[in-house]
Amino acid sequence: MNHFSTARLTAEKLREDHLADLVALHLDAEVSRYLGGVRSAEVTKTYLATNMAHWDKHGFGLWVLRTKDGAFAGRAGIRHILVDGVDEIEIAYTFKRECWGQGLASEITTALTETGLSQLELPSLIGLVFVGHGASRRVLEKAKYALEKSTVHHGDDVVIYRIRR
Repeated sequence: MNHFSTARLTAEKLREDHLADLVALHLDAEVSRYLGGVRSAEVTKTYLATNMAHWDKHGFGLWVLRTKDGAFAGRAGIRHILVDGVDEIEIAYTFKRECWGQGLASEITTALTETGLSQLELPSLIGLVFVGHGASRRVLEKAKYALEKSTVHHGDDVVIYRIRR
C-alpha cells in the first residue's frame, strides 16, 4: 500500500526525496520535543534509511503526509518497535506545527488503525506517548486505544496504549 488518502490527507510511501521535508520537521524544536529532541540532518538521513529498510523487510512502514493541495503536513505510519524487550507494532504520527489543532492526528490514527488491524491483520497496535503529551494521549483515547502501562523508553517516561483486533 504505497499510497492512501483520508478526507484531508494523502499519504505516500517514504522515499529518499522526502529527506528535506523530514529534516525541516525534525529540526523544529516544538515538533521534536515529544520525539526525543531535535534531530540533525544527518540523524534524519539515517532515520529515513532505517524506515525505508523497514518497508523492504515488512511491507509496511512510514508514509509522508500531504494536504490535499500537496503541501507537506508530516509523517505517519505503522512500524515495529522494541519496547521493554518485546517486539511491538506501533502507529506513529508527527505533524508540522501549522497542522496542529485541526483533527489531522485523529484522522490519520483512524486510517492507520484500520490499515493495521483490518488490512494487515495485525493482532494489536500500540501508541507510545510521552507521559506529558496530553494531546496525543487524547487522540489515542478517542480512537479507542486503552491505556496499558507506563514504562521508560530511551530514557523517557512514556505510556503505552493498545488496541486489539
